[in-house]
Amino acid sequence: MANRKSMNIDDLSELIGKQSPVLIDIRPVEAYNGWALNSERRGGHIKGATSFPLKWTQSEEWKEILEKKEITPDRQLIIYGYRADDTEEMAEKLADEGFKDIHTFDRFTEWSENEKLPMEYLPRYKQLVYPEWIHTLINGSKPPTYNGSDYVICHASYRYRKDYESGHIPGAVHMDTESLESSKTWNRRSPEELHQAFVDLGISKDTTVILYGRFNHPNNQDEYPGRMAGHLAAMRCAQILLYAGVKDVRILNGGMASWIGAGYEISTEEGELRPVNDFGCEIPQHPDLIVDTPEAKELLASDDGELVSVRSWEEFIGNVSGYNYIEKTGRIPGAIFGNCGSDAYHMENYRNNDHTMREYHEIAEIWAEDGIVPEKYIAFYCGTGWRGSEAFMNAYLMGWQRISVYDGGWFEWSSDPNNPVETGVPISQTPEWQR
Repeated sequence: MANRKSMNIDDLSELIGKQSPVLIDIRPVEAYNGWALNSERRGGHIKGATSFPLKWTQSEEWKEILEKKEITPDRQLIIYGYRADDTEEMAEKLADEGFKDIHTFDRFTEWSENEKLPMEYLPRYKQLVYPEWIHTLINGSKPPTYNGSDYVICHASYRYRKDYESGHIPGAVHMDTESLESSKTWNRRSPEELHQAFVDLGISKDTTVILYGRFNHPNNQDEYPGRMAGHLAAMRCAQILLYAGVKDVRILNGGMASWIGAGYEISTEEGELRPVNDFGCEIPQHPDLIVDTPEAKELLASDDGELVSVRSWEEFIGNVSGYNYIEKTGRIPGAIFGNCGSDAYHMENYRNNDHTMREYHEIAEIWAEDGIVPEKYIAFYCGTGWRGSEAFMNAYLMGWQRISVYDGGWFEWSSDPNNPVETGVPISQTPEWQR
């Protein structure tokens, strides 16, 4: 029989101060990140809490997620959310799995009203929007934190318009990554080319740009190579938009999957393009957000920065290149392993099972173990920039200031025979699961 207790604020404060319970926030991830979904005074989560939305228990993998987050039956748990019915439901599910010491807390709104009680939030949570936010926007109302008048919703993908034509958020336009990066070098295009691409899409520096991509295209992989990387395309475009100078760049957390999961309709009608006359400033406004090979080499020689390889382990040790158009295998000597996931088209180590961004505390802790910290200058890279851009966006949302993407990545580095290359397992950087 599980030991169950409903707590008040004093009980919770005392328990947190004396013991080390696991605080589980079962609200949606957007509430955990900072959005005040219940009109609470302060958005975010109780300091030290971990995110585990109640809806995750509907997934077949939810018990594996518990283990991954080190939520085990021997731990003392405090479950909190907006509603008593929700916390009780979660408590019942965990009790059925053998958890014994379970407490519930149903007064989060009261907690948020007391400025003396500790809370945290993702520093740039406003740039990570949720389906209802976009739905409110396209239906003519102003959602939270939006005070602009011009916005463009972009369905990002590489070349394949059928990805967009098969269904998109109503009113969205197609943003082809090829308009922002060269298909020969995979680096960002010239300022003049970027300017033209943006004004054609109706984007100026003052336009709110909301990006998303698809995770699984309904058609086959042979017809649409890289279909699993659709949301990565949105991350790549977002990073280039920031580099260019767009002030308000937002990502739909979870991409098309979250929109469909929320029950909103998709459209096959073309979104209306409304070109503008001028971008409004010189491009790039933030050149420091992208570095090229000379700067990457300087960073490798520096004591004040790190070059982070956001690639799979098989790519990092040189077993595969990861791409059919990159022949050479290996890694840049001195780069730190950033462990994207299983291959060049997946970022599962940076995402939750529902494709939303992984809890930012977890990513920061993993990075810190290898010296990837905000005090250093960090440049992320991968094969051509897409995965590096997603890692960059994680750091950007966390409020890190000294970050960039090494645009050339492994593709450019490996194409120069004068650049050194390493293969094999570097013992000092071998992940724990590989030792």
